[in-house]
Formats: sequence, structure tokens, C-alpha cells
Amino acid sequence: MKASEITTVINRLIVKKLPVFIWGAPGIGKSSIVKEIAQKDRLEFIDLRLSLLDPTDLKGIPFFDEQSREGVWAKPSFLPKEEDESQGILFLDEINTAPPAVQASAYQLILDRRVGEYQLPKGWSIIAAGNRENDRGVVYKMPPPLANRFVHFEMEVDFEDWKRWAYSREIDASIIAFLAFDKEMLFTFDPGSNEKSFATPRSWEYVDTIIKSGIENELILDSISGAVGREGAVSYISFKRVMEELPDLSAILEGTIMEIEKSDDPKLMMALSIGLVNRLRESKEEDHIDNVLLFSLGLPGEYAIMLVKDMQLNGIDVEGSEVWGDWVQKFAYLLA
Repeated sequence: MKASEITTVINRLIVKKLPVFIWGAPGIGKSSIVKEIAQKDRLEFIDLRLSLLDPTDLKGIPFFDEQSREGVWAKPSFLPKEEDESQGILFLDEINTAPPAVQASAYQLILDRRVGEYQLPKGWSIIAAGNRENDRGVVYKMPPPLANRFVHFEMEVDFEDWKRWAYSREIDASIIAFLAFDKEMLFTFDPGSNEKSFATPRSWEYVDTIIKSGIENELILDSISGAVGREGAVSYISFKRVMEELPDLSAILEGTIMEIEKSDDPKLMMALSIGLVNRLRESKEEDHIDNVLLFSLGLPGEYAIMLVKDMQLNGIDVEGSEVWGDWVQKFAYLLA
């Protein structure tokens, strides 16, 4: 399932307090979507790594209570307080990296929402995530009794989902444009390879940070290679040079440039489209939308379509433009 689909399902299931497990390759954003759900819905969020615990840590440590003259358990302080009336998510990240004995200690917590004398508050949901066994991560096979306590979803990488997220996070336009041109470079993880660096949605976010950090040009290739691998870095930097040939995007928004040479160069057209969308996201002028749509009338159809779809994706009101009717009339045959 795509990240957006998993997000939709989780939003429904956490209301019913069903435990959910998200499977997927490393670096594709499993943890991020759970954190974003918590932030968006203003839920409390606890990230619990079972791999750092001993089997007794969840149940608590026994001690003798002088007052009751009985043996009692000191409940773990890292779990939400039983009297807590807030809404929250208890996130068991990388749960299958924990040894089987520790995983077994979580059985009761996940199914019965209690462990020993501890009771998980009513407003809290349990979500877990982990890498698959064939991803060559340090994982243990999940015991069937534990697996049967979850509703399982396998997350896949989807470029359109990532692009929507990248726009919202203001990822550099050159990265979005490059990956729109070569979607396979978004995720190059190969479980059979010994390469330390490979491209994932997470590592492309690192690239965004690297290029915004002001690292000198002579060090930038090695820096990006350290995030996404040599092949991805070389391809990206080569594409980024193409963006230097773009016309003045501000002039297009102002309506002083109405056509472009080399409109048959797919790299240039991809970079141009993403660049214009980013500029429109920053602009508050309605006539800029009109000017971009007028400009797009001179583009090859597939790029005009892509440009407008990305404008709509970012909430830019193309239908309210005075040019919209002309645009639809020209490209109606591609919209059918």
C-alpha cells in the first residue's frame, strides 16, 4: 500500500484501538507517517524501542511493599500513566529487532492493552513498524502469536505520494524535478548489495539538507554520494546543471517571457515545470497564475498537463484563472 493509503487506514483503525503493524524496506518513511498522524491529530506520541529493553522492563521490577506487606511491581515510567485521559499513540518502532524474549513480553500489552499490573489508558493506540526479513536488517522472525495480534500492512514507495510530501516540506525544486525525470532513483535499495549508501525517500531528504547547508562545490559530490550513493549523486548533479539553463522564472510569472527554446529537452522541461510550481507556491499574485497558464499553452502537451496537475496538487486555483478555458480547449484531447 502507498503511504497515503496506509495513513487513511490508520486514521480509521486507531479510533477502534486496533493494533497496526507497518512493514517495509528501510528509509521509506514508516516512522515518519506515524509521527505525522500524531502531529496532525494533536495526539501524544511515545516512541518505544523494545530492542533497548530487557524482558522485565515492560512488566516492571518487583519489590516488597512495607505498607501492604505484599510483593508488588514497579510499573515502567516510560509508558503513559494509567490515569492519563489524553489521546495518544504508543509506537513500537523496529519491534522485530528485539530478541524473541522481549517480543514475548509485549504480547499482553499489544492484545490486552495491559502488562502485569499496568493498564494502557483508553485513549491510546498501539502502532508498530519494522523492516522485512529479506531486507537484510538485524531482525528476528516474528513469532506467530505476536504477529496475530496485529493488523498488517506492507508499505511501498510511490513517487506521487513522495512528491506531494516533498512539496509540503519545501524540498529543493532540483531534487523534485530530478526524481520526476527519473522516478527509479527515488529508491534504489538492493538487499543483495553491500553498498553503504543508497537512495531512499529518507536519504533524499538528507540531500536537501546537504545542498542547503552551503557545502563548497568541490565537496558536494562526495557529500551527496554519502547519502544516496555515487550513481545517484552523479545523475542528480548532472541534472542540476541543466537547471542553470532555465529562463528567468520570475519573468515567466510576470508575463515577459511567453515561450522557451529547447522545449524538446525532457530534463529542461521537467526542471522548468517544477520550478514554476515552486515559484507560484511563494507568489500571492493572481495574475502570475494567468501568466503561467498562458506560457504553458506553448509547451508540449504532456508537460503542460504535468505543470497544471502539480499546480492543482499544491492548491493553486487554476480553474479560477481567466486563461483556464483556453487551456482546457487546447489540451482537452489529452484530458479525455
